[in-house]
Amino acid sequence: MNKPENLEFAILTKTYGETIAVDKINLKIPAGTYCCFLGPSGCGKTSTLRMIAGHEDISGGDILLGSNIINDLPPAKRGTAMMFQNYALFPHLSCLDNVAFALKMRGIKKNERYNKSLEMLKLVQMDDYSDRYPNQLSGGQQQRVALARALITNPAILLLDEPLSALDPFLRIKMRSELKSLQKNLGISFIHVTHSQDEAMALADMIVVMNKGKIEQVGDPYEIFNKPKNEFIANFVGGHNVISKNKRFYSIRMDHVQITNNKKSKNSYPMTVNEIEYQGQIVKVTGITKDFGKLSVSLADDIFLQNKFDVNDEILINWDKKKENSLQ
Repeated sequence: MNKPENLEFAILTKTYGETIAVDKINLKIPAGTYCCFLGPSGCGKTSTLRMIAGHEDISGGDILLGSNIINDLPPAKRGTAMMFQNYALFPHLSCLDNVAFALKMRGIKKNERYNKSLEMLKLVQMDDYSDRYPNQLSGGQQQRVALARALITNPAILLLDEPLSALDPFLRIKMRSELKSLQKNLGISFIHVTHSQDEAMALADMIVVMNKGKIEQVGDPYEIFNKPKNEFIANFVGGHNVISKNKRFYSIRMDHVQITNNKKSKNSYPMTVNEIEYQGQIVKVTGITKDFGKLSVSLADDIFLQNKFDVNDEILINWDKKKENSLQ
């Protein structure tokens, strides 16, 4: 691989006519980082990724890889490689020839490019499938071939555009582990666009939460989940209740809310249950409180069974006020 390099945005902007897709963002991604851009559809994360790759023109600002401004470089000269959401494998080429294609375009001799391609296929555990065609592979196998094809160009940064979205849930979890392991072994930065909170939490060293073209918060998974800066992040990341007290907003994690039998406590609040959702190891209970409106509680399944109740029942809930997180 190329030497790992820092990636930096300086007032990076992308407009489509009157629409601002990316709005003057500033960011530095250290070399060797697994960075996930997280946000809802239309937040600007994919436009940002495509500007890094050179597949979208920059409307304003700069992108720096190391000390070099790469704004005007063609994709092949940037030191980046992109793995597309639909994998974009050539259906008429074998796995080996798909991976070797970029080297062929560079005039590398057949033996050399095939040897290098087999190394890449072995890296992603697909060397036994080198003579197969894409339509003979599962979705996960196609993804591995697409990864090998991107990595053969020796990039300093690998760009991934929602690479797990087409996979079934079981395979998605398996591939998450493989991507993380591959990134650590290679030592280069992976920049991964996703709208899945679970995916970003599982993979990233650094999460960039975007909304309406702006960066809302940057942090590691623990910080993003436990210390969301504002109501948007608390709601989007999930697992939180947003409450209003004394004209200020706070978030409290659903699993930090407890059920109680202490009716005399000033910190206990009655809640009328209107939904009970079994989620395997936990049970999500949602209801209405007089003080805070709609709230949700995440209970361990054994706790729920010990205090079993039903829809329309009234329960008491409380939480440790020290665990409230102040929102901007």
